[in-house]
Amino acid sequence: MSAAAFAMVQLGDLIGRQLEPLLLDETVEWERELDWDFSRSAELVRHFTDTKSLAGAALLDRGEVVGYGYAVIEEHKALVGDVYMRPGWRTQDAEVRLFGTILDALTGMPGLRRIESQLMLLDPAVGEALRRTRPITISERMLMSIPEPPMWRAAKAPGRFRIEGWSEHHQELAATVIALAYAHHVDSRINEQYLSVAGARRFLSNIVQYPGCGTFFRQGSMVAFDARGGWVAGMVLASMVAPRTGHITQLCVTPQAQGTGLGRELLQRSMDALYRHGAQRVSLTVTAANRPAVELYRSTGFREMRRFLSYTWDGK
Repeated sequence: MSAAAFAMVQLGDLIGRQLEPLLLDETVEWERELDWDFSRSAELVRHFTDTKSLAGAALLDRGEVVGYGYAVIEEHKALVGDVYMRPGWRTQDAEVRLFGTILDALTGMPGLRRIESQLMLLDPAVGEALRRTRPITISERMLMSIPEPPMWRAAKAPGRFRIEGWSEHHQELAATVIALAYAHHVDSRINEQYLSVAGARRFLSNIVQYPGCGTFFRQGSMVAFDARGGWVAGMVLASMVAPRTGHITQLCVTPQAQGTGLGRELLQRSMDALYRHGAQRVSLTVTAANRPAVELYRSTGFREMRRFLSYTWDGK
């Protein structure tokens, strides 16, 4: 069926129950393709659709929802949280029409200055098609994973650093690490929250408190300090995204600690904790242009699962 044959409606015109078949398809696909439990996110989508809290659109085939996408708007920025077409109706034209409609609505909103999105299930060809007609910037990202525990020796912290398990009082220090680590970094062009301590604080709050990146795993989350001066030097955060899948949600070290082996040490400690907890696979995402990080992960045993795109738009 041609994409033009689908009826386009506002997400606010629907109720959560109408999304049930689509969300079931999406939950199955997230598990099959990504080893990720999407069910908690699906519950939130149903709830916020019922409360009319999401900006977005849906495609209908004879009244049945076959595709949808939504955005969350905070002050001057919109985050496109999902764009998904059910497999039986999925074509590139349909995905381009759906995502393009959402982008056009957002870019036309007064006061909106930025749009960000990372969509792991969306075909990168959709982003390439949209870039030809809309002023968006795309960056290639990778989902990497290790299917089983690697054979390495028990981790030992470099003598220069002291590593502590995660506690709530570390959140402000961790925000400082993010802002320092991503200054002038390629990833700060993808996620503007990396550019300031205040933005990093909001990013951490989302990771720790909300289920979009799985269930925060405290035992695999740590903060490192330079033992000589007591300064915060690095951090790692982990989540369980499925009963047997762990995910490294954040790993970074300050510029002064780069090249010391601290990043590898934090990664190994976090992975050890995930495997002891019962994870059978650990995954992470990385920007393809971030070659030092990609090389670190590959040398640790991570292998590429799939490529996807991040999307940004900056208003004038």
